[in-house]
This record gives sequence, C-alpha cells and structure tokens, in this order.
Amino acid sequence: MCRLFLLPATLFACVSLMAADPAQTPPRAPQKEHMSLWHGQKVNDPWFWLREKANPEVVAYLNAENAYTEAMTKDLQPFSEALYKEMLGRIKQTDLSVPVRRGAFYYYARTEEGKQYPIQCRRAAGKGGTYDEKATEQVLLDQNELAKGLKFLSLGGMAVSDDDHTLLFSTDATGFRQYKLFTKDLATRKVEGPLAERVTSFTWASDSRHLFFVTEDDVTKRSNQLWRLDLKEGKPELVFEEKDELYRLGVGRTKDRKYILVESQSTDTWETRYLEASKPAGTFKVLLPREKGHKYELEHREGTFYIRTNKGAKNFRLVTAPEATPDPKHWKTFIPHRADVLIEGLEPFQNFLVVAEKREGLDRFRIQDIHTGAWKDVTFPESVYAAFPGGTPEYTSRAFRFSYQSMVTPQSVYDCDMATGKQTLLKETEVLGGYDKTQYVTERLWATARDGVKVPLSVVYKKGLKRNGSAPLFLYAYGSYGFGMPASFSIPRLSLLDRGMVYVITHIRGGNEMGEAWHDDGMLMKKMNTFTDFIDSADYLVKEKWTSKDRLVIEGGSAGGLLMGAVTNLRPDLFKAVHSAVPFVDVMNTMMDASLPLTVGEYLEWGNPNEKAAFDYMRAYSPYDNLAKQAYPAILVTTSFNDSQVMYWEPAKYVAKLRTLKTDTNPLLLKIKMDPAGHGGASGRYDALKDKAFETAWMLKQVGITK
Repeated sequence: MCRLFLLPATLFACVSLMAADPAQTPPRAPQKEHMSLWHGQKVNDPWFWLREKANPEVVAYLNAENAYTEAMTKDLQPFSEALYKEMLGRIKQTDLSVPVRRGAFYYYARTEEGKQYPIQCRRAAGKGGTYDEKATEQVLLDQNELAKGLKFLSLGGMAVSDDDHTLLFSTDATGFRQYKLFTKDLATRKVEGPLAERVTSFTWASDSRHLFFVTEDDVTKRSNQLWRLDLKEGKPELVFEEKDELYRLGVGRTKDRKYILVESQSTDTWETRYLEASKPAGTFKVLLPREKGHKYELEHREGTFYIRTNKGAKNFRLVTAPEATPDPKHWKTFIPHRADVLIEGLEPFQNFLVVAEKREGLDRFRIQDIHTGAWKDVTFPESVYAAFPGGTPEYTSRAFRFSYQSMVTPQSVYDCDMATGKQTLLKETEVLGGYDKTQYVTERLWATARDGVKVPLSVVYKKGLKRNGSAPLFLYAYGSYGFGMPASFSIPRLSLLDRGMVYVITHIRGGNEMGEAWHDDGMLMKKMNTFTDFIDSADYLVKEKWTSKDRLVIEGGSAGGLLMGAVTNLRPDLFKAVHSAVPFVDVMNTMMDASLPLTVGEYLEWGNPNEKAAFDYMRAYSPYDNLAKQAYPAILVTTSFNDSQVMYWEPAKYVAKLRTLKTDTNPLLLKIKMDPAGHGGASGRYDALKDKAFETAWMLKQVGITK
C-alpha cells in the first residue's frame, strides 16, 4: 500500500505500480539508467536504483510486490493455515531444555505455550552437585518481556560472570544484527546499558569486574575492534584493532576458563592472541603470527596448549605445546593428519579430551583418557545422522554431553561417561501427534558428478514409497564457506513426508562434508563445481526414478540462494519450482562495492572481482547477470527489508529483471518482510513457523498437493 505522506511525484510512481489488478498483472519496477565501468566495459544496471532504501518509490515497489504475492496466493491461505496448525500441533509448546551445570548452578531454557521466545533460567545445584528441581527458579532473562512493543528481538548471546552475580547479554531489535550490550545484576535484577553498540562477541575476565567485547565497523559490519571495560570505571578501552579488511575478530575463553582468546580470522588464515583471564589489565600475546594459508586455534588444560593446525595437514592435526613456550619448535604431534578424516575441534577436560571429527560426511567423537592414553569411539545407531558437542561447561566433568539426531530421529541429548563410554539419553525432543519413526526411512546415496567425483546425498521418505518417478521430491543444498549441511531432524518437514514427498540434502562441494578439500573444490575459481554438483545430483535422482523433472522442487538460502539462481539459469528445465531465500544473487554489484557488509572479507571465498580473471569467472555464474530470455520454473523469493547479510535489493532486483525476461507463465513471487526482521526471517517462534507453513504450502502446490 502507498504511504499517505509520500511526495506527489512519488505518489504517482506508487499509483502506477499498483494501478493494475495485482491478481492479474505483476508489478513492473521502472528502469533507470545506471552505468558502471568494470574493467573498461560499460555495464548498465537499470534496477540499481532499488538500493535506495530511504526512497519512498522503492518502498512502494516492494509493497506492490507483497500485494501481488498476497493476491496470487490468496487461494493458498487455507492450506497454509492448515499446515501451520499441523506443524504447531506436533510441537510441545511448553517445554524445558536439559539443565546443564555451570559452577554452583544448573542453567536451562523453558518455553511457555503462546509465548514467542524462550525464558532463560537457573536453579542452585543440590547436594553433591546434583540437579534439584525443587530449588527456587531464578529467571535470568525473559525474552518475551524484552520484546514487548517490538516486532523483532534477537538475543545475541549471554554469559554469567565467574562469581555468578552478573549477567552479560546483547540484543538486536532491528534485524540488522546491531547488537547492544547490557549487564543485569542477578540479585537486584537491575539492568545497565547499553554499555556498547554493534557488539559481536564478548566474555568475562575471571574477576567478574572486567569484560572484553568486540565491535563492528559501522559501514562494513566487519568485527574489527577489541575493547576492555572495567565495570567500576565505566569507560571502555580500545585494546586491539584489526586493520586488515580480510580479517574479523572474535573473543572468548578457553574451556578451563584460564585464558581469554582473541581470534583474527580470514577465510584461509587464522591468528590467536591470549591473555590470562585472572590478569585482565595485562597485554595479549600472539601465539603464532599470521602466515598466509595457516589456520590454527587453541585450547588449554593443565599448563599445556592444544593446537588444531593445518600446517602440513590439509584436514588439520593436533599438536601440544607448553604454555610457557608455545612456538612451533616445541610442538609435539598429538593426533597426526589423516587424509580421510577432518578434525573439526577439541574439547579438553581435566582428565579427558574429546575430539570432534568428520569422515564421509558423518560426525564422529573420540575420547581419550589423559592418564592412560586410551581412546574410545562414541558410536551411533544409524548410518545417516548428525551429532554435535552439546556444551559441557564444567571443566572437571566426567560426562561429555552431545546432541544426536537423524532425519528420522528427533534431536536427542546424551551424556557420555568418558571413563566407561556409557551413553545416557537425557531427553529426546517430543513430537506430538503419535509420530512413529519406524514409519520413515533414511539412507545415504552417492551421485556421480560429471568429473567423476562422488557426491553424498542424505535421503528421508515415508515407507511405502514407489520408486517409479512419480513421487514429488524436495532437494536442498548450501555448498559454501566450508559449512557442511547436517542430516538433521525437522518437525515441519514431516508435513512433506506425510504427503508422499521425498526430502534430500545433497552435500555438494563448497561445504566440508568430505574434508577441507571439499570446500576448496567449491570456492574461488572452482565455484562452478558447487552448481554442477547440484545439477548432477538432481539428474541422478531423476534417472534413478526417485522423482521426475515435473515433480522436483528445490530450495536454498543466502549463499544457497545464489546456488538456486545459478542452477535455474543453467538448467531451468530440470526443476518444477524453486524457493530462493534471502538469495545472494547480485554477485558482481555486491562484490565490486567494498563498502558493503561482508564484501572485502569474502574476496577469499568468491574471488576479488577487481582482478580480471576472477571478475570474468564470477560474472559467468552470477545469477542476476546471467538471467536470460527463456522459460523458468515457478519461483518464490523471500527476504527481509532489514537483512544485513544479503541486502534486500539483491532479491528485489533479481525479481524485477527476471520479470522482463521470462517467457513462461509460471509464478514469480517476491515476499519481503517490511517490518523488522533479519537474515533468518522472523525472530518469534510462532511467526517463523507461519512463514515456514506458507513456504511449504506454496512448494507443495507446485506439484499438485493442496491439502
């Protein structure tokens, strides 16, 4: 809808966008010449003006797109509402997380029916350090109270001081990831702040008086400054500034709480500074000066640094060094490099060490008894699953907590006795409505890419599936930044499976499912592998009669939205429908603008387009630049006006341009949240579920399922 306070000229533009019946004619964004000179070539981008966020004409166009989408999906509303009720009906709305001990207290989060956000709580530990459910509950933070009067509220993080008296937390009310830092006295419940703005990470010193936090640049949003704050003095002191635009800062503590760590990381090079947490006024030391291509990180236990390093080890190795002399001359190999195993992290305890690894796309844990040197493998019952360290704050703990799930097994929390290896199930997420996982099947498939590489696929479907090509199939992937996609459980996904749809995650190159080389082979000048792996996976699923082209729907978000744009340009005939969420599709304009958030730091992931070879390669796959006059699948594009990671104008420009080129009559819809919302959409759990229900209903409708 047009805003009444718009200037007359803008009112005319708004009326021109909305004059036609939105159910009949999609909006057409005006074209305005905008010339850029790239490597001596003039390039006109007539939708460049959509970047003008404060321009009422831009807002009018986006509102027109929303109105068109609403009109075009009006008949979908009953199905969407039914799916929402169905999904919600499977969720235990009033619930409690598994309490975890940290010092003298057990911490947990609980949800209450009808409330959008969790409530963070604690109880004092009972005798012998056991959990006492009769102990008085203390509410640390009720996000529902914080969110009153707001349309969006994201909790950036929270940390309790070492003396248990003060809570440190950060919140964002815009969706633009602009977090403000606060303290809360847990005795008086008094909140102070904001102590700082644009805070991206923070930690306490052990005196519970000093804290350290990192802030971001107000233009590029690069985390670049480390600050120290004495709460009794009240004035932050700049400790370190990362001036290299390729690097970002983060601050935290070692597991044993002895050291404060400050990590400077780029895509291919890491550097760590450390300071004793008991000496917060001291000077940070650099463990090892940055060296191009060397990635390392450290932990500490009992006077020894444990260092995960890729020096001479593509998939990382573990070395140890005395804390007094941690230079490479004193490194000792603890776990050697293995070509088929990626070492992802380690968690040291007083008497044990847990190493997280990945092999053939599957997560694994190995536990060592420090005193005997003996190793135990944590075993899992299914062939396709996801497992993550569950957060065991106590350094002295004998139990290692982890989260386990598969595409048929709901998220489950276990404690593993590190001495005996015995696993104890503490909680499996309850799925209401009589869910029976034995009625579903999950398995691992392997598709052969065009260059002969085997690409793993994680598959789930309901029993009784007939593999004759008639089944609808939902194919999902990400494939960037070395982030592997877990074969995890999803309650909303059951609404697809119960309607006969197969769900597949293809673990394409660009992630890390098959090790660091898997990432390398899907980035920079090898990025095309990401897109062709996805296409080859889809072709494989059609060939093997898991589905057919007119029954195949696909989805990806953010960098996965880039994937959606690229593959639909390359093979529009292969897919029936596409959901492209917060998609990074205007690659060239974004990567040529160093002032935009994330741009410069991502030269090492995508390439620096100021270099001609990289420019030519990137431009060859950039979805916006390669839109063509051809038939496209049905496409739903979703985004947020306040997204800070992929600016709203990328999907808006993509849709506006595609409207002038597509030769088909398939729907092309843009759904944009104009109210505060972030890269992940709505912040409230009910609001987010409503969005999921709408997207699910739209995708199902494209393959003829409407109830």
